Parts: sequence; C-alpha cells; structure tokens
Amino acid sequence: MIRTRNLPAAGKTLLALAVLSVGCAGQAQDSGDGVPMFEVDPLWPKPLPNHWVLGSAIGVTVDSQDHIWIVHRGNGNLRTELGASTDPPTGECCLPAPNVLEFDQEGNLVGFWGGPGDGYDWPQSNHGITVDHMDNLWIGGNGRDDAHILKFARDGTFLAQFGRPGQNDGSHDREDFGRVAKIAFDADANEAYIADGYGNRRIAVIDMDTGELKRYWGAYGNEPDDTDIGPYTPGEEPAQQFRTPVHCAEPTNDGLVYVCDRPNDRIQVFRKDGTYVSEVFIATETLGDGSTWDIAFSKDPEQKFIYLADGKNMKVYIILRETMEILTSFGDGGRQPGQFFAVHSIATDSKGNIYTTETYEGKRVQKFVYKGLGPVTADNQGVVWPRR
Repeated sequence: MIRTRNLPAAGKTLLALAVLSVGCAGQAQDSGDGVPMFEVDPLWPKPLPNHWVLGSAIGVTVDSQDHIWIVHRGNGNLRTELGASTDPPTGECCLPAPNVLEFDQEGNLVGFWGGPGDGYDWPQSNHGITVDHMDNLWIGGNGRDDAHILKFARDGTFLAQFGRPGQNDGSHDREDFGRVAKIAFDADANEAYIADGYGNRRIAVIDMDTGELKRYWGAYGNEPDDTDIGPYTPGEEPAQQFRTPVHCAEPTNDGLVYVCDRPNDRIQVFRKDGTYVSEVFIATETLGDGSTWDIAFSKDPEQKFIYLADGKNMKVYIILRETMEILTSFGDGGRQPGQFFAVHSIATDSKGNIYTTETYEGKRVQKFVYKGLGPVTADNQGVVWPRR
C-alpha cells in the first residue's frame, strides 16, 4: 500500500515521497552510496552506582561534548517495586536513579540531577529531554497538569520555566502548553519547536529566551481543533487534525520541520513558518500507540537519513530523507541487547552513533555504533549484533 499527500507546488519542489507500510512485501532499498550500518554495544552503558535502576526512560539527547543525557521516571510505581525504597526496606536493592543522567562516550555515569526543587515545578510525568546550542537541557511533561516546560543548565541549575501547571486552555492558549512531548531547536532563529502534544494538538514555536509564543499550527498547517475525532482506523481518509500525542517536531538544516503524528502513523513535513509540504505514512496497520514515535537525523550536513523510532513495532527505520523511502530497519521485540520493548526516543552523536531509550517495561538506554555505509539486503535486519 502506497499513499502520498502533497501540496502541488511544495511537493514538486521540495520532496518526492514514497510510502511503505509494514505489510508491504519488497526488497530493502539502497540510497546509491549505501545504507548506514549499526551494531549494538551490549556493554554500554556501564552499571549504575548505588544500586540505582531506571524507570521508564522517556528521553535522550546528545550535547556538544558528545555526552549522552537521558531522563526517566524514577518515582511513582518504581519505588513500590524496589525493596530498598520501601519503608521499612524489604531488601538491599534497589533505589531509583535521579531523573536526569549524563553519560560519556565510554558509558560512564558522569553527572546526575533532577526532580522537584526551589523556584520551579517539576513535571508530574517528565517527558523528553533535549539539549540546545548552549548545552542547556529542556524538559517537558505529559502528566495531567503538566502545562509547562523547564530549562536547566547542564549542572542542573534551574534557568527558566515557561507555562504554568494546570493552566492549559487548549491548542490556542498563548501562555501555557498542553502536556508537552518534546522540544527541538532552531539555533539560528533562537526558536524552540514544541510538540504540544498529549493534551493539545499543535506545533508551537517560542522564543528560546523569553518563552514568547511566536506561531503555532495543526495538521496540514490548519488551525488546531481540539475536537476528539476518535481512534485511528487503517484505510480511512487522513485526519485533518493531529491525534494525540503529537510526539516530535524536528527542524532540519534546510528549513523543514518533521512532525511525528504518532497515532495517525504518519510524519508530516512543514516549512518553518508552518506551511504544509507533504506527509508519509509508516506501518499503516499499526493501532493504539501508533508507529511514529521519534526522529533523529544523520550527522552529515545534508541530514541525508532519518532514523525513526517505532515503539509499537519495536524497531528503528532508516529512511532516505529526499524520497522518504524506508531503506531498511533494525531491532526486534525483546529485552536483550539490540532488541526493544517500546523504543521511545532516539538521538545521534557527532560520530553517527545512535542512542535509544525505552518506556513502559523497557526502562533502559542503548547505544548502536555506526559502522559506515554498506549494502543492506533485508527489509528488517533484526538484532544488529556485533560481528566477530
């Protein structure tokens, strides 16, 4: 099944789209110069100290030093599962790790902080972490009252809060947000792109210093409408609004923004002013959580490849950005290295390595080492285990 939808002019000038679904038979594609190759590093990261364990790992990002940051949910239900966290303790192990963890390239834990503090409102359910061009960390939240964004220095110093908990007034609110999934940045314009998100149905763009809302839009560039349109049904006409959650909004070097409309099994592409360009549907039979969870780009200046995390189908797609063809994918459901249980977030470092985090019962971070370009003959490579 192949489906495309373009604005006539934009589609001809900016993107040629090809859409593949999970049910399609066919051969893996080649980009001409080869396809990015990866192997999981089963020894990364190193064990955490202090009997610490992770809860649902809900965000990952890489800073200018190639340090890897994750945010996870170490409170709530996780505490009741750990003997050392109960009162009185029922065993020696374990304890929830701090919410924000920093790793170096070798997998050493080199920093940690996070959680409630003076002067800001820690999210009820933290969601997503992204580093900006100043190496500041931004965190959203998808709890019921999470209508705000937090900004911290890399040492955990609180810098700013935009929005107020419990104050969201829908997708046209100019002061507050609606359960933000993720934040991304356009450094040259000093703008933050908000996937807003679990409550609202919009992409919001704010000034990175003041938090002032500059513009926002819904699916196809439409004015957002928060009317519940019901669940996604395969084969239906494409929804004219985003379904929640709107899970990512990633700007590129060439002036486009790629949006994860997760339950609609699609990526929509816009110009940075909100003008709709095109869309591509991925694994269109996927119900429930949907197939388009998070996006990272390859590190070449052209950002030739998209890496798409699909938490429902437990894999990462490698997509040629120019045509939006799926070249191949890797991963499989499971708990061993190289497998996934709800792969939620994805990021790349300067060397081209991929990092993923897993939510629900996954509760971990993994590293996939970039091995250069090469031929790929399988639609899905399965577990990309190190070669001997």
